[in-house]
Amino acid sequence: MGENVDGVATENQENLAAWLYGKDDLRIEPYVPLPENLGPHDVRVQMKAVGICGSDVHYLKHLCCGPFVVREPMVIGHESAGVVLEVGSGVTNLSPGDGVALEPGLVCGKCRPCATGRYNLCPDIAFFATPPVHGSLANEIVYPSERCFKIPEGLTLEEGAMCEPLSVGVHACRRAGIRPGDKVAVLGAGPIGLVVLMVAKVFGASKVVVADLQESRLAMAAKLGATATLCVSKRAEKEEKEKVQKDNPLDPDPYAVAIAMTLVEEEREHEEEKEKQQEEKQQQEKEDDMVSGLRSLLDGDADVVIDCVGMERTMTAAIAITRPAGRVCMVGLAQAEMKLPIASACVREVDIVGVFRYCHTYPLCLDLMASKRVDVKPLITHRFRFTKEDLVEAFETSARGDDAIKVMFNL
Repeated sequence: MGENVDGVATENQENLAAWLYGKDDLRIEPYVPLPENLGPHDVRVQMKAVGICGSDVHYLKHLCCGPFVVREPMVIGHESAGVVLEVGSGVTNLSPGDGVALEPGLVCGKCRPCATGRYNLCPDIAFFATPPVHGSLANEIVYPSERCFKIPEGLTLEEGAMCEPLSVGVHACRRAGIRPGDKVAVLGAGPIGLVVLMVAKVFGASKVVVADLQESRLAMAAKLGATATLCVSKRAEKEEKEKVQKDNPLDPDPYAVAIAMTLVEEEREHEEEKEKQQEEKQQQEKEDDMVSGLRSLLDGDADVVIDCVGMERTMTAAIAITRPAGRVCMVGLAQAEMKLPIASACVREVDIVGVFRYCHTYPLCLDLMASKRVDVKPLITHRFRFTKEDLVEAFETSARGDDAIKVMFNL
């Protein structure tokens, strides 16, 4: 291991965890009781590195993420790595002192998705920090050894924790079917978009163009090897409507008042319709700008577009810039429902595929990092201790975005 793994917890040390109680209500309190005796295939792990994911922030700010709703206090965190403290009697692949990356989903192993190798779609999956399952931002947890992957010599525990977001990038590129020589557009340069960029290059993409709103994130994309970047101008703020005050006659006649109110309401509806049409025109212009900008940088249409944003605007652009028989991969899901040009995709046989977490990725992710083909260390922009003060500041830093890409706790 390339990191000091001293500081093994004593039996008397309180096992604390980060609990989400409500909107913007995070507390450090004792974790759920751990079993006194390990199961034969379990390991006890001292957590050392836990990253903050966008879903963690969403739970903190909204108490939900997509269809998953927090209804009772929950321990957060799912991007994690630690040091093995104790192993069960049947564990042969790990020993105390080993650094491990924890894959955060436990599955039934019996359903059709599990039987066909797509266990990420198991209907009974128990995934860290997905209600009602508790997460891994704690001092210690007990976890099945089959989901604990030994971190190779030379990698840090932080890199082990980064296996989780990197796994999303690997799964996305697999689902997108990236082949050597493909021209790839990546929409969104957050942590997932940036790992998608690196994995796409490993998979042999000849060009990878990244689009985002933030120049700082695009600078990171360029540093990580993007062929080119495109800064998409932010949508203009709405102009404030003039509030025209009409003279109100002194005549209190109810009929006259009703007529006046009806005229005002009709005018308001007319103005709203004009404003809506103007907004749609501006949106279309910006979509056209994104499409033309990406086409210019790619020297034509893309073979693959991976949308790590998941908004109507980005998905519409993704379909538009994909060549006939190309592939669009939807990773981000910022909008649950959207209006898309499906006919355009159908007549050009553009394949649209979705991504939900990942499967069979951790060994490859560790190998990609150990072989230096992927370097996730630049993505870790902020580090915090596991204290009450730092807990709040870390999540606020991640929520603000700004220059923060990946925020990491060092326990």
